[in-house]
Amino acid sequence: MAILIVLAYALILSRTQLARGSDARTFVVQTHFWVGIVVLVMAFFRIAERHRHTPPGITPPLEGVLRLAATLSHYALYAFLFAQPLLGLFTVLLERGALPIPLTSLSIPAPFDLSKDTAETLEHYHVLLGTIFYYVIGLHVIAAIWHHFVRKDNTVKRMV
Repeated sequence: MAILIVLAYALILSRTQLARGSDARTFVVQTHFWVGIVVLVMAFFRIAERHRHTPPGITPPLEGVLRLAATLSHYALYAFLFAQPLLGLFTVLLERGALPIPLTSLSIPAPFDLSKDTAETLEHYHVLLGTIFYYVIGLHVIAAIWHHFVRKDNTVKRMV
């Protein structure tokens, strides 16, 4: 899933290198959208799998503030995995009134109709959350490195 998240970021950042209205830019933006949808679907499966099979504990176990920080960071990551794709989905539905299907002229019509202002607001939050998540990802990576090299526990093994 991490690779898909990196891909989604790379795609949306690369769009600025392409001419507005070009087929290449449209393809990149649509691919970004559908990668986000795949992340959303995978997040549901990830939660279901986590409920079916409890992951092994961290050895040695976390205590106090470290345990709280780990719990909060997990909730933040899962919140992102759901909120970010949903904001993107609703933004596209409200802006275009349909979901374009890549490499075709087909689209899936939106089940509801709301104003463009609502779409702009959702897009604003989608971009804002994406920016905030850079920092959450960075903290996640720093924490993984700290766990592996300083604390010398099995956190990285659990993640992989």
